[in-house]
Amino acid sequence: MITEGDTAPDVTLQMADSSMARLADLEKPLVVYFYPKDDTSGCTVEAKDFSALASAFAAEGVSLLGVSKNSPKDHAKFTAKYDLTVPLATDADGTVTEGFGTWVQKSMYGRKYMGIERATFLIDGDGKIAKVWRKVSVPGHAAEVLAAARALKG
Repeated sequence: MITEGDTAPDVTLQMADSSMARLADLEKPLVVYFYPKDDTSGCTVEAKDFSALASAFAAEGVSLLGVSKNSPKDHAKFTAKYDLTVPLATDADGTVTEGFGTWVQKSMYGRKYMGIERATFLIDGDGKIAKVWRKVSVPGHAAEVLAAARALKG
C-alpha cells in the first residue's frame, strides 16, 4: 500500500487520445484521483468538482489526472457530456490501480467484488507522494485537495 513519502509508482497510463504516458514523465506536482466508473453519480460530481477548480490548481502549478478502467471512448463521451476539463486516463490492464493499491475488494448488498477504491494522491515535484486520501467522500474533496496542493508551496 502506498503511503505518504513513498515514490509514486512507475506506471504507464493510456491517455484519452489513446496515447501511452509514463506517470514519471507527467508534469508535477500532480493530483491523481481514482474513481470507479464514468457517468455515475458520485464520479460525475467528483469530476465536475475537480474541473471547476482546474484553473485554481493550474495557478498553483499543479496538474490533475483522473483514472478509471473506462475506455478512452467512454472518457471522451463523459468529458463531452459534462464539459469536463480534467484529463482522464484509462487503466485497462489494471497495473495503475494495482500500483497505487486502489484495486480492492468491495461489498454492495452483501455481494463482494473487486473494484476501484475512490482515492486521491498528491504527488510533489520530486515524484514523492505528499498526501493520500483513501475511501474518499466526494462533497468538498476537490477543495480539500486544492488546499493541500497550496500547502506544498508553503
